[in-house]
Amino acid sequence: MSVAAPRQRCRGWRSSSSAMTRLMLGRTLERICKGVLLLCLLHFLIMMILYFDVYSQRFDLFSRFNNGRNGSRNNVSGAAGSGHHYYYYNLSRPNATLASYLAPGEQLVPTVQPETNQTPLPKPLPPCPEIPPGLVGRLLIEFGSQMTMERVQKENPNVTEGGRYTPPDCRPRWKVAIIIPFRHRENHLKYWLHYLHPILRRQKIDYGIYIINQLGEETFNRAKLLNVGYTEAMKDGEYDCFIFSDVDLIPMDDRNLYHCYDQPRHFAIAMDKFGFRLPYAGYFGGVSGLSKKQFLKINGFPNEYWGWGGEDDDIYNRITLNGMKVSRPDVRIGRYRMIKHERDKHNEPNPQRFNKIQNTKNTMKKDGISSLTYRVIQFKRYALYTNISVEIGKPPPRPIKG
Repeated sequence: MSVAAPRQRCRGWRSSSSAMTRLMLGRTLERICKGVLLLCLLHFLIMMILYFDVYSQRFDLFSRFNNGRNGSRNNVSGAAGSGHHYYYYNLSRPNATLASYLAPGEQLVPTVQPETNQTPLPKPLPPCPEIPPGLVGRLLIEFGSQMTMERVQKENPNVTEGGRYTPPDCRPRWKVAIIIPFRHRENHLKYWLHYLHPILRRQKIDYGIYIINQLGEETFNRAKLLNVGYTEAMKDGEYDCFIFSDVDLIPMDDRNLYHCYDQPRHFAIAMDKFGFRLPYAGYFGGVSGLSKKQFLKINGFPNEYWGWGGEDDDIYNRITLNGMKVSRPDVRIGRYRMIKHERDKHNEPNPQRFNKIQNTKNTMKKDGISSLTYRVIQFKRYALYTNISVEIGKPPPRPIKG
């Protein structure tokens, strides 16, 4: 036997052993790859299961929250007495399992933000300007067209019941009561309301309108009705300024501002019936204004001027005797038109007025707001004004001429 034969057998064994090694290594790598693949698949399945589990729990919780939102407060308060325990949940952890936080029998209540009744405080209003920017100046006043209360009400939708108005955009300096002595002047009142409500609103005034209606047919007493108006307005609101106006006088310029001043104010200084001039230096009739302090300082107005005339001169005397002066607007601004009419019945000129005017100094302490007596028969708020119907008595018998 030759030496080459064993060598050949040895080489064949080595090649066979190498092939087996490579085969085993390939199978091992294949198994490892399959294992890694299976692990990846398993990881994916676990992630999907967790995802859908959390999603379903969230959906269930939000459904219960929305369905029970309106009754959640009642359920919470009711459960406090039933012995059940409630917990608030937090969804900020997406992988948390909510059931793991709850013991058997415990219920889940959604987190509700505590409600507060606090509302933002309104921004304080600025003071109203001394000269309101919406004034138009000279006005055209006419009484030819027919006037109705329905028309006046439609023209003034912002005026509230009782003839009240407050500027919505600023804080007025004065709270003004406008007082009108009245009897049988319904047609005049329509025109007065038609013109004055828009004027007063443009003037940015906080105001209320009071019609003081003298019942019966006794002699008319303008000044006493004004005292009644002051008293009743003070019961109805916290007024600090009072404008006393005849119902037949309409201002011809809205720059004639209806509020109070440092001194008693005479507004109607230039009426058309006087040729737009002041008839005499001591005239204080038609439309005037006093603050509460000024009114009380003169003891209000006299109660004993029955019939036409004299009471405005008595008021002027009271003002000057108490150390005050009458203030007036410029004559070009204080112009008024009067609604023409016949003199009222039972309002004839008072023959005693001149004697009374001379005795103001002696009578003003005991005759005035301090001695006022009257009886309210009706107090009624209408859309554009407040009507107060009163009985004020009758004049004393006049002395018989001997």
